Formats: sequence, structure tokens, C-alpha cells
Amino acid sequence: MAYIFTSNYIDETIVLYLCIKIIAMQEIIFVINESPEGGFEAEALGHSIFTEGETWAELKENIIEAVACHFDDNVKRIVRMHFVKDELLTA
Repeated sequence: MAYIFTSNYIDETIVLYLCIKIIAMQEIIFVINESPEGGFEAEALGHSIFTEGETWAELKENIIEAVACHFDDNVKRIVRMHFVKDELLTA
């Protein structure tokens, strides 16, 4: 089966691909753990962004500030906070 691609189809495909790449690049995922000293520690996946906070509210403020300082381009990004609680139980 042969496919015929028009230049309009290719242009739309390229635009869609670039939009997906741009959207994917703007989400930052943070893995959050409880700190042994108290409070929380956050680390961004795929970026060298680390921060901490004594409370959840302070951590959120620090994450927003750390992302803004890291990129320094005034582009709004989606930040996903993934809280990990590792517990060991015996039964």
C-alpha cells in the first residue's frame, strides 16, 4: 500500500511534533522525600534542581523559586510533586 504525503500534511505533522516536544519540556517532576533531619527534600528528575523545606508550604515556595532560578527565562512550567514515603514494616 502506497502513502501519498502532501506538503500540508507534513507541515501539520511537524507542527504537532514540535508542540508535543514543547509541552513535554515544560513539565518538571520533583521526587519528594521526608528528610531525616525533619521537613522535606525535593529533587527534580532530569534536571539539577534540589531544594528543601521545613513544611509542605515552604517546600512548594522553594520549588517554585528553584525552578525560576534554574531556568531564568520567565517561561511558566508545570511542576509535579511526587511524594515518596518509604516505610518498612515487619509482620
